[in-house]
Amino acid sequence: MKAALRYRVEALNHRAHLFAITLDIDRPAASQKLALPVWIPGSYLVREFAQHLQHLQASQGGQPLPVRQLDKHRWQVDNDGKRMLSLRWEVYAFDASVRTAFLDATRGFFNATSLCLMVAGREDEPHALEITRGDTPEGWQVATGLSAARTDPQGFGHYLAADYDELADCPVEMGRFWSGEFTACGVPHRFVVSGAGAWFDGQRLLDDTRRICESQIRFWHGDHKPPFHRYVFMLHASADGYGGLEHRNSTALIAQRSDLPKVLKKGDKPLPLKATDGYTTLLGLISHEYFHTWNVKRLRPAEFRRYDYSRENHTELLWFFEGFTSYYDDLFLRRAGLIDDATYLQLVTKTINQVRQTPGQQVQSVAQASFDAWTKYYRVGENTPNATVSYYTKGSLVALCLDLTLRAEGRSTLDDVMRALWQRTQGGPMRESDLATVLRQLGKRSFAPELAQWVHGTDELPALALLAGQGAKVQRDKAPLAQRLGLRVSESGGLTVKNVLRGGAGEAAGLAAGDEWLGIEFAAARRGQPVEAWRVRKLDEIDTLRGARTAMTALVSRDGRLLRCPLLWPADGADTDTATAVRLTVDDAARLATWLS
Repeated sequence: MKAALRYRVEALNHRAHLFAITLDIDRPAASQKLALPVWIPGSYLVREFAQHLQHLQASQGGQPLPVRQLDKHRWQVDNDGKRMLSLRWEVYAFDASVRTAFLDATRGFFNATSLCLMVAGREDEPHALEITRGDTPEGWQVATGLSAARTDPQGFGHYLAADYDELADCPVEMGRFWSGEFTACGVPHRFVVSGAGAWFDGQRLLDDTRRICESQIRFWHGDHKPPFHRYVFMLHASADGYGGLEHRNSTALIAQRSDLPKVLKKGDKPLPLKATDGYTTLLGLISHEYFHTWNVKRLRPAEFRRYDYSRENHTELLWFFEGFTSYYDDLFLRRAGLIDDATYLQLVTKTINQVRQTPGQQVQSVAQASFDAWTKYYRVGENTPNATVSYYTKGSLVALCLDLTLRAEGRSTLDDVMRALWQRTQGGPMRESDLATVLRQLGKRSFAPELAQWVHGTDELPALALLAGQGAKVQRDKAPLAQRLGLRVSESGGLTVKNVLRGGAGEAAGLAAGDEWLGIEFAAARRGQPVEAWRVRKLDEIDTLRGARTAMTALVSRDGRLLRCPLLWPADGADTDTATAVRLTVDDAARLATWLS
């Protein structure tokens, strides 16, 4: 079937980071409107992709037509409404994130939301995409989740999407990347990695990813096939990046190059993965984005039944779709046999401490955090920890609390709830009321109080008590020094305050984000003795210099002025979220196994 909407994407100039795009429209409207999305599903921030679009031109029958811009992301072309309408434009692409587009001599990458104008009124029609070599270096290939119609062995050529949503949901990777394949539960999977070194152990990455995929497919469907026929992982290894964006049959990932698995020397055996290993973090990211194939790309908020690419799409359910996915990502590393119980509990420990040590959890519920993602979560500032809570981390603890409560009451599990939701919605849009209904059906009681308190309230979650009842031992250690002071700091090239946490000693002293902490001063012990002052570059130096003294003055530079801030050192032994950090260890391995296996 020939598509009436045909795009052609060409690497116009990789040195200038420019893609050239053409669009041919059969049967155009007489006043044809076109628009470029302002956001990409899965990343809840208006990013104004049109800022990188330039040289938009239109023609019909070889004759140029005027293009009128209507607002920040929409245009209109008046034409005869009969003959094919052709448009051409360029897009500057130099954002290496998973959300936009990138082009240089090493690789190319793009999401259609950054490159391809939508044709108003025609979004539900088939869209054809041709990817041409253009100004690409020798040896480049193409990887994408789009269905190939006619391509060469390297992947350049023609692809077809059922509608604009599918086009927007299939990113494209280009370059000289490493490529490997595996089959999970009968479904072919491809994994491409750009930016890796020769030491990269691709086979281990394939083997470990396959175990994750098989575990998740069986979780959702048992012995049945998943709702996709093929899947593509696209990972870019960079110096210091991290992140991922989910799609219906693919995902785009970024990880630190040093986190990739390395080929072992002959005779060496891989060491057990630890919670602090970068490779564990990468596998958790892979697990997270793959779980999204079901939880948010298909089972999704009712507000996402139909995406509106022109504005924010608010929902209060990101705590479920991101938070529950965050709960299951590391859990599937354990279930796939990639980490042990102790390592899994260390990962849970990290999440619990992140939430406990964020004052914003007492200000904002996870439902509010979900709705406010567009204006707060993705717009990080110095006051963010005091005003917001992450729907990822606290949402994952809501999932943990529901799971362990269901297990403790002996009637069901969160696994059963997730599968029942899938059946109830037929793998489609859902509301919080659907979750409440399924919890009541499987748990044999109403979970309205828990949802009200845990999701719509700001009280502390009962995670520690529930974990103790499930075979984990809960211990409390002294928190890191910065946390005990109510600060987040940078110690790179000096001591700089990044965040001042609400209610802490740093706030009481009058410290502010951006302060360069130059030194510390102690009053004279006796009259006539000199004031004691020291230059400091790390917090630990202050702790050493103070001895048993608790009163001191912080000497800081702010906006070019030197300030003296009276600081009262917090007392040791306080059992508060600020003063202590939680540590989880294995207490009853058999009881833990009933949950983690």
